[in-house]
Amino acid sequence: MKVFRFCLALMGLAALPMAALADIADQVTDFTLDNGLQVVVIEDHRAPVVVHMLWYRAGSADETAGVSGVAHFLEHLLFKQTKTLAAGEFSRVVAENGGSDNAFTSTDFTAYFQRVAADRLDLMMRMEADRMMNLDLSEEDILTEREVIIEERNQRVENSPGALFREQSNAALYLNHRYGVPVIGWRHEMEKLSLSDALAFYRRYYAPNNAVLVVAGDVLPDEVREMAVKNYGSLPANPDLHPRARPQEPPQIAARRLTYRDERVAQPYITRNYLAPERDPGDQSTAAALSLLADILGGGQTSVLTQKLQFETSTAVYSAAFYDGLSLDDSNFGFVVVPSADVTLQAAEDALDQALAGFLETGVDLAQLDRIKTQFAASEIYARDNVQGLANSYGAALTSGLELADIHAWPAAVQAVSPEDIMSAAKELLNEERSVTGWLMKPEEEAE
Repeated sequence: MKVFRFCLALMGLAALPMAALADIADQVTDFTLDNGLQVVVIEDHRAPVVVHMLWYRAGSADETAGVSGVAHFLEHLLFKQTKTLAAGEFSRVVAENGGSDNAFTSTDFTAYFQRVAADRLDLMMRMEADRMMNLDLSEEDILTEREVIIEERNQRVENSPGALFREQSNAALYLNHRYGVPVIGWRHEMEKLSLSDALAFYRRYYAPNNAVLVVAGDVLPDEVREMAVKNYGSLPANPDLHPRARPQEPPQIAARRLTYRDERVAQPYITRNYLAPERDPGDQSTAAALSLLADILGGGQTSVLTQKLQFETSTAVYSAAFYDGLSLDDSNFGFVVVPSADVTLQAAEDALDQALAGFLETGVDLAQLDRIKTQFAASEIYARDNVQGLANSYGAALTSGLELADIHAWPAAVQAVSPEDIMSAAKELLNEERSVTGWLMKPEEEAE
């Protein structure tokens, strides 16, 4: 595949991916049921398989203060009993029909999915519609599953200095927004999550007019519509559902710094995060420029940071930049630098600052930008080979505030970005007052 990507670049076939990407819209059908459920169908008839994903516009950032982690907690609880299914029966039936299922929670959404043979789609819809409305929880369910999520936090966060460090850094970046609260929740609040907390979140957000159903695979839109009407159509909408109004960030006027020391740290490193704009419906140009900027600065062997910090000065053994504009509200743009063995964290941070200042002075390398755009376009084609990946992309975008038109316009938006667009975005982004710089290190290590 790497050879093929290289050949594409050499042959100047950047236009080919755009033509192919335009075809994906022809495979996508969407409609909305009378109760408000949005349904998106992505046809792929290469194999008799279907992915059925139900996405709720409700994630950890939609929680109320004091009950952090309840969105993720409820995700777990949906695998308990309903009025028609016993605890664990949902997954058992999926497995007995040769399929797999799971769920996940993020800041802006919660999603449940099954991958099965195409002729089992109606069964999946029937069971998923059942647990949208008929969850039947007990106090015992709360006690047992609460222990499960606390143990999950122990394994994924408490046992990882890097995870604890990222949690603290994220909390410092968002002064007021719920994105600063971990998706899994703060432990002291998780320990108090109750049946009433879970049911309040369930009754408020788990309704057809707050959901997006994505069906991808060997299906026909008319057949999906018929099954969706039969299984989901009778479910009542929530008339009290309000727009997703979250606390927004105030002007950030002071740079923040934090140092996290932990005996378990094997390798010290530096992070720098900036508050950054997200992809907005009808206006994705800035996000597209930031996506390319992340690749230019820290996206691989030819990136600015790799060249300056690793190859030219041997200051770092690893460096990277990252940005994900797929969020309902302001996202973040960040850097990570792992210093070489004989380099202090301060020296590594100074080298990062010098590399960024140098980029702002010299600007974009046009050949590098062309390569990145070609690789991006090729990756969009390869993504079409993964039906579940496509379903994920559409569901995440639609529950993060975008429309189908924005999803289909994204590749063109990226290709349209000019070097001037990238430099303008970089100068606006790299504002010290909107940044958080963090050092992760052992307690006995010297910062200087």
